[in-house]
Amino acid sequence: MKKVALVTGASAGLGVDFARQLSKRGHRLVLAARRRERLDELAKELGKARAIAIDLSKAGAAAKLMADIEANGETVDLLVNNAGFGLIGRFAELDAKRERQMIDLNVATLMDLCRAVAPAMIKRKSGAILNVASTAAFQPGPKMAVYFATKAFVLSLSEALHEELKPHGVHVTCLCPGPTRTEFGDVAGFGGNGLFDRVAMESPGVVKAGLDGLDRNKAVVVPGLVNKLTANSGRFAPRSVVRKIAGSIKY
Repeated sequence: MKKVALVTGASAGLGVDFARQLSKRGHRLVLAARRRERLDELAKELGKARAIAIDLSKAGAAAKLMADIEANGETVDLLVNNAGFGLIGRFAELDAKRERQMIDLNVATLMDLCRAVAPAMIKRKSGAILNVASTAAFQPGPKMAVYFATKAFVLSLSEALHEELKPHGVHVTCLCPGPTRTEFGDVAGFGGNGLFDRVAMESPGVVKAGLDGLDRNKAVVVPGLVNKLTANSGRFAPRSVVRKIAGSIKY
C-alpha cells in the first residue's frame, strides 16, 4: 500500500497551499474537491499527485472517497481536513438546505474521515491528522451562527483525538486561522470587506504554521498575534460581552 497525504478542499485557498507545501516535503498526494479542472491542473503541477473530483458535502462521500483510495492501493498516512465553507446572514433567513450542507461538510464529513483513517494509524503506530477550524471556534458568532458552531465542533473533536491518539504515536492538530486571503470571504458573502482585508494573513504562512505545529504534535495552532488575542478573548471577558462584540462586527 502506498502511503499518501489526503488533502480535502484542495482546489482553492489553503488547500492548494497545503498540497504545494506537502509536495515539497516529499509526500505523495491525493487531492479531493469538487472542481475537477482545478484539481487536475494542481496535480499536473505537483507530480506524484492524484485528483479525485467529489462533493464531500453529500451523504456517503467520505466512504466513497476512502473506497477510491483503497482501490488504488493507497493508505492515508496524513489527513488534512480542509474542506469547508461559511455563510453570512441571520440564521432564520439563510437558506436552510445550504446551512445543513455546511454542517454536513464542515462537521460530518470531517468526522467520518477522521474515523476512517484513525484505526489503521493506531495499528501502524504512526500517522497524522490536521483539522482546519478557525478562530470562530472560540466564541459564538451572531450572523454566522452555524459556521461558528461547526468550527467549535472541529476544535473540540480535534483536542479530544489529540489526547486519545497521542499514546499510539499519531499526531492530531487543529489549525485555527483568522481572516486569510482566500476565496472564503467571497463564498461566505463578505468579499471585499475592508476590516477583513486589513487583518487577513497570507495563505502560505497559515499553512506553514499548521504543518509545523503538526510536526510538533501541538494540539491547537492559532497563527498570528491578532488571531491569538481573538481566540483568547473569552478567557478575559464574560461570554455575554464576547458574543455582543462578535455580533457587532460588520462583514
